[in-house]
Amino acid sequence: MQIFPNGSRPSRKGPSDSFTGDVTIDPIVSSDSGAGLASITVRFAPGARTFWHTHDKGQVLHVTQGAGFIAKRGEAPQTIRAGDSIWIPADIEHWHGAGPDVAMTHVAIQAVDKGTETRWLEAVSTQDYPG
Repeated sequence: MQIFPNGSRPSRKGPSDSFTGDVTIDPIVSSDSGAGLASITVRFAPGARTFWHTHDKGQVLHVTQGAGFIAKRGEAPQTIRAGDSIWIPADIEHWHGAGPDVAMTHVAIQAVDKGTETRWLEAVSTQDYPG
């Protein structure tokens, strides 16, 4: 068993090749832990969002604060709020992030074999973001 005291692992900025806007990522469990899963807390400033992406084994999101959007390729964005949990099946192209005027935080959880198992695509266009 290993305890990671609060503040013992540094936050990191969401990289600009995967996120638009101000995004902060905090680790929960890493893909190299041997647990077969990875989990992070992601804080999106207003207007911030992921790029389009997929996950080899799917992903669970649990919104802990604020409100935002999630969208599947070819479909209209849906509103997500604190307390909502979302299951995204494997290989579904999607994005998620904060609304234009309010921040949003979620916990992301996904099964892994060889790393993050995320395939990053292009940035979400202004036509696809309801801001």
